[in-house]
Amino acid sequence: MLVAVPKEIRDGELRVALVPDIINKLTRLGLDVAIESGAGLGAQANDDAYKAAGAQIVSGDVLKSADVVLSVTALTPAQIATLKKGAITISFLSIVNQRESVEAAVKAGVTAFSLELVPRISRAQSMDALTSQALCAGYRAALVGAELSPRFFPMLMTAAGTVTPAQVLVLGAGVAGLQAIATARRLGAVVSAYDVRPSSADEVKSMGATFIELELESLEGAGGYAREMTEERAAKQRELLTPYIAKSHVVITTAAVPGRTAPRLMTAAMIDAMQEGTVIVDLAAETGGNAEGSKPGEIITTAKGVRIWGGKDVPSQLSFHASSLYSRNVVNLLTLLTKPSVEGSQLAFDINFDDEIIDGSAVTHAGVDRKAGK
Repeated sequence: MLVAVPKEIRDGELRVALVPDIINKLTRLGLDVAIESGAGLGAQANDDAYKAAGAQIVSGDVLKSADVVLSVTALTPAQIATLKKGAITISFLSIVNQRESVEAAVKAGVTAFSLELVPRISRAQSMDALTSQALCAGYRAALVGAELSPRFFPMLMTAAGTVTPAQVLVLGAGVAGLQAIATARRLGAVVSAYDVRPSSADEVKSMGATFIELELESLEGAGGYAREMTEERAAKQRELLTPYIAKSHVVITTAAVPGRTAPRLMTAAMIDAMQEGTVIVDLAAETGGNAEGSKPGEIITTAKGVRIWGGKDVPSQLSFHASSLYSRNVVNLLTLLTKPSVEGSQLAFDINFDDEIIDGSAVTHAGVDRKAGK
């Protein structure tokens, strides 16, 4: 049984789905591993490191003979068309925004698993790639804020006088938000945070930050995610958040609803009310942006001197550790799919839909779109 890892073809993607030091977990299961030459270079993993770990290095098409294909981004329809019937793919795959790839997998008889759909249950934590990559994004967001801000983050006592600490506001206290809080705190900033889920308050406070409480209904959703809010509630939330935003020096926005456009947390009018030199780090820029005017991969400076950094491929900017964490998520899910081999028999895959992890993350199987209409 061959596990193949192709080069990532999306512009700006530096991660790789499998790093050398995790390959032995697959070979111990009896799986062969093939890596397309150069696939790991963006994550500081060269071909020699893969060879030393026991993988084959393939120049050219690594997909046609693969039983399992591991990738970070979803395979394109053209790539999927080259797979043999019954092959398995594991990647990030949006059932809303990547319909062409889903349809191609159905047509090719490929079983496609999406790491975006792994259920948020205790048993699936080791496979939760959304969490591992959000961790990277949150850390990076705090560093970007510190780099772009014209202020020191920590308070400094100097012979020339006291330097007051930066005021950092984090909007959204999920995994990315909590990591941004933790990192900004380590850098010495005074940090406050808001989330539509009041249950986040204890986690925010445990990191030494102040939780902002607004007199609004909770939007606690299934699986620990926030529910989508009505426009009326969004407008009220923006009104109540405006004073906190106006006094902040760095605002990091991390709010997202899986499969939907990011909620608009900051309007142009709110941004215009901010101090000159303020920095906004918008991690949701690729899904519509939490801050009006943010653009993925760009830094926009408003007429009032506020800089808006739009996140693009943010976990990829920490490609070494992002790939390492992602590899473990992928291998743990793949291991769940394997059937313990009997001595002398060939390893087989057991796609058991009675398992809620397999059932939740399988998008297509045997020519059927299992998430159609969802």
